[in-house]
Amino acid sequence: MSTSLWRWLLSPLTSWRAWRLAQDSKGTVSFDVAWRRTRIDRHPDEMPYQQHGHLAADKEIEDPAAR
Repeated sequence: MSTSLWRWLLSPLTSWRAWRLAQDSKGTVSFDVAWRRTRIDRHPDEMPYQQHGHLAADKEIEDPAAR
């Protein structure tokens, strides 16, 4: 299952708020980013997990100078 589907199933209220935030941004904020922002607003104790997933994995970086 995709991450978005898991989020909708496990935390529907957070997902709904994130979806609204993503829609209101007119495409400038992805659902993933909106979900993390919304989650941190409601659950500040999860702040250490905010950056998880925002950093590219080594295999995703094409430019060796960027590593």
